[in-house]
Amino acid sequence: MLSAKEFAKTFRKILFVLLILVANIFLLSNSVSTTISQKKGEKNMKNITGIKVWISTVDQRHMLEQVDIASPLVSNYQEEYKIVVNDQKKYQQMDGFGASFTDASAYLVYNKLSPELRKEVMDKLFDRDKGIGISFLRQPMGATDYTTKIYSYDDLPTGINDDPDLKYFSIEHDKQYIIPVLKEAIAINPLLKVMASPWSAPGWMKTTGSMIGGSLMRHYYKTYAQYFVKFIKAYEAEGIPIYAITVQNEPLYVPKEYPGMKMDWVEQADFIGEYLGPAFEEAKINTKILTYDHNWDNTTYAAYVLSDEKASKYVAGSAWHFYGGKHEAMSKIKEMFPDKEIWFTEGSGGDWVPAFFNAYMDLMMHVIRIPRNWSKTVVWWNIALDENRGPTILSNSTCRGLIEINQKTGEVKYNLDYYVLGHISKFVLPGAYRVDSYTYQDKIESVAFENPDGTKVLIVSNRTNTSKLIRIIDNENEITSYVLPGYASATFVWNNS
Repeated sequence: MLSAKEFAKTFRKILFVLLILVANIFLLSNSVSTTISQKKGEKNMKNITGIKVWISTVDQRHMLEQVDIASPLVSNYQEEYKIVVNDQKKYQQMDGFGASFTDASAYLVYNKLSPELRKEVMDKLFDRDKGIGISFLRQPMGATDYTTKIYSYDDLPTGINDDPDLKYFSIEHDKQYIIPVLKEAIAINPLLKVMASPWSAPGWMKTTGSMIGGSLMRHYYKTYAQYFVKFIKAYEAEGIPIYAITVQNEPLYVPKEYPGMKMDWVEQADFIGEYLGPAFEEAKINTKILTYDHNWDNTTYAAYVLSDEKASKYVAGSAWHFYGGKHEAMSKIKEMFPDKEIWFTEGSGGDWVPAFFNAYMDLMMHVIRIPRNWSKTVVWWNIALDENRGPTILSNSTCRGLIEINQKTGEVKYNLDYYVLGHISKFVLPGAYRVDSYTYQDKIESVAFENPDGTKVLIVSNRTNTSKLIRIIDNENEITSYVLPGYASATFVWNNS
């Protein structure tokens, strides 16, 4: 029989052996568990070596800059969000993204830059590798508020009061610098689509006798329809096909300082159904006709024209601006008329949102929410303005271009509008489909696309002031995770193969 001292000594030995055994079992179990977990993760994790990311941050240290996805700008985060991209749910097919070569913009780019600098600027605007790959232009038909002078394509000589046969029709003004820059743009990006919009009919067709104010006189409806036909044919003769037109820019607003023309929905439906549509048909013109071309705060206009028996058969869909109302207006019209398409055709940055932070967050919101509400395009306003927000006929200009060209120094500045547009225009090709993706409004917002070549594009905006971990799932496979800083935006690009 063991003494108490010997028993205690033996017990300690047994206990020590048991502790060693338990520790080894725990380590082995943990190793097996880790291996199983890794293998499970490998099963659900795609090869992410090809995924790339471009970042913009509110402190402007990174503006559409490609960064290493394996080395996030920040490591700490407060919340985690899952974004599932599902290419089995497809929505609208995209036409493109861009802005407008207004008379002012084209004048600056063509006349105020050296040939070498103009080539650099045009590449940075229209080349996807060297710049942001603009793929859609909305071209004014004649003068707007951003112009070197007021003009139409049928300005009459002194002593001539009207021109019902359009004998004086000419696009000579545009041949000076607008058409040359359009040709350069198409040469750089052959996928570029061009649409056109008039701010006013020639003054002699209107109740005011001027391009400023008034409305189109009814007995000139047939003549004005032919005005569109002549414009489209003249531009096509220059090698610039016109993909679509709108009948009237902002038809419910009549400006006092620059060309504009009131045209209510009854007048527009009648003009399209009785005159413009048949004129296109007779001339074998395939250019799309879009209605409305004004703000989200009115859905009656588009609904009336799209439901009009005569007009609707000629109308491809509706065009929209963002200066009033909410994005969801486009979805409302799409729901009412599912066979008609949606285009967003104008939105401008400007002094009304002076702070960089507010302007940047506002434009990033539009880049995401506009296509999420069925639009086939995202189109800003002026491509270029000078240091005084001109050239313009406005007494006070507040709009901002994608770029600023200083007429005194020749310096070119790329504004935030350029970089924000680039988050979509550089990566989403014409012909891409918007596909389903999770979004968390006013927190982590996203929109996703599948390009014709099979690449996927996911744009994410962090609308909060804290960093968030974003877990991206392509269908059922998590392809990457990334910590997105507060108020930052990112475009992720990857290929399924």
